[in-house]
Amino acid sequence: MLSYRHAFHAGNHADVLKHLVLVQMLDYLTQKPAPLWIIDTHAGAGRYRLDAREAQKLGEYREGIARIWGKNEPGTPEAVTAYLAAVRELNPSGELKHYPGSPWLAQRALRPADRLRLFELHGNESRLLARNFKSAGREVQTTAGDGLRLLKSLLPPPGRRALTLIDPSYETKSDYANVLATLKDALKRFASGTYAVWYPQLAKIESRQLPDRLKRLPATGTNTGMDWLHVSLSVRAPAADGLGMCGSGMFIINPPWTLADTLRQSLPWLTQQLAQDDAAEWKLETSADR
Repeated sequence: MLSYRHAFHAGNHADVLKHLVLVQMLDYLTQKPAPLWIIDTHAGAGRYRLDAREAQKLGEYREGIARIWGKNEPGTPEAVTAYLAAVRELNPSGELKHYPGSPWLAQRALRPADRLRLFELHGNESRLLARNFKSAGREVQTTAGDGLRLLKSLLPPPGRRALTLIDPSYETKSDYANVLATLKDALKRFASGTYAVWYPQLAKIESRQLPDRLKRLPATGTNTGMDWLHVSLSVRAPAADGLGMCGSGMFIINPPWTLADTLRQSLPWLTQQLAQDDAAEWKLETSADR
């Protein structure tokens, strides 16, 4: 039984990192005129109300987007400014009431020839997703189903350009194994695609091992090895009882070449703003560094 609903966590510090990175990737990939497919394997509801019961129950957005909302003073990194501009489009009054999920950010970036494919397995979330995008037009399709299992049906996409976002809830150990198996298969089908994997920093060993296991995925169709970027942001020290998420990370295969420098310019500022204790830190490594 699936129980995870992102509405309880929308706009938290993990969303800030994930969506700042996503906005940068979308901006880069849509600079080329060739059509782009954007695939979201765990789309959630697509957009969220921060004054709703779900978001208010945990109030996680207060330690995430709310900490940087309205920041536009000198010294704010350009990537943060671009991310906040996207969030502001859902909040034209200036009051933070709505938060965009990855599907909304992706739709915002679409050009006429681009396509957006959204998957969500949770029954309630998939119905909300369909409702939120019912008037989006033929370029957007929502599917109630397992995005990891169905991804293979879309690869390789027409035009052979695609960004795939993979961010399951990691409620069960099988999520980690399924992500690895899905990527291994995806790289065989479409080695040149861009794949962005989000993961939580948790005490469980599967979470700690995932980045290194992703680095060891076989490079298919290349003689130079797999090109990857790994970024993480911890906002606090791990809890003594091992519970809770102290940070998150993104592992990107075939990343935009500009992304590493952009993140190096943004992460010190972002970490300072989101830090909950002195253990807050950011890390960035790429395949070129090894």
